[in-house]
Amino acid sequence: MEGITVRLLPWDTRDGPHNMAADEAMLYGAAASHIASLRFYGWTPATLSMGYFQPAFARLTNPLLAALPWVRRPTGGATLVHDCEVTYALALPSGGPWQADEPWMPRMHRIIAEALTSLGVAKRLALVETPNRPGNVLCFQQHTPGDLVCDSAKIVGSAQRKHRRALLQHGGILLAQSRYTPQLPGLRELTGTTLSAPDVEAALVAAFSKATGWKVNRGDWTKEERQQIDTLASEKYSTATWNEKR
Repeated sequence: MEGITVRLLPWDTRDGPHNMAADEAMLYGAAASHIASLRFYGWTPATLSMGYFQPAFARLTNPLLAALPWVRRPTGGATLVHDCEVTYALALPSGGPWQADEPWMPRMHRIIAEALTSLGVAKRLALVETPNRPGNVLCFQQHTPGDLVCDSAKIVGSAQRKHRRALLQHGGILLAQSRYTPQLPGLRELTGTTLSAPDVEAALVAAFSKATGWKVNRGDWTKEERQQIDTLASEKYSTATWNEKR
């Protein structure tokens, strides 16, 4: 679709509160200013994020998880350990052409599959059709329709939130097994392929642009957005009022 532009924000590696604050700022920008944004990022240190509706005590069921710093996401779903992964966030304004008839969850996961294939991931990638939700805390041990799996092991899980009909979707792409979740193989273990974050980002930008027909232009946060991120990180995502609300 000619003339449609998505802002590609700079790669960044932050702590949990700042990462969640940045994603929320993207959503507010999409809702108030009709700015479509895409970003890829990492976490430092390794961090556990819990879904909006999860009880805080759930992380204490596993000593490896309990030892990690943690943050509550503004989106639903189960627990993620952000360590050996690339995380993406996509924020889109309301209405067409941004939100077409096809849901963005499977659409984005197909784009990710195309990008991984271009990087030489040779084993079979597929979207989950039949849900499998055992009583596990970890998101990547639960399969919901639209999740991306590699030979039946989940490698991409995402979650959504809407604000004034604008959409935020973010998720993790598991590049390798983390020492905090030894039960979860990543792409390195499943395929023998070691992928770097810059290569994954470049492949995803190319696949996203090809699939949507939209231009993806490098941009940056505005001064107001940076201030909003710092405020949200300190006054919301770093507080027990938010993180221990359930």
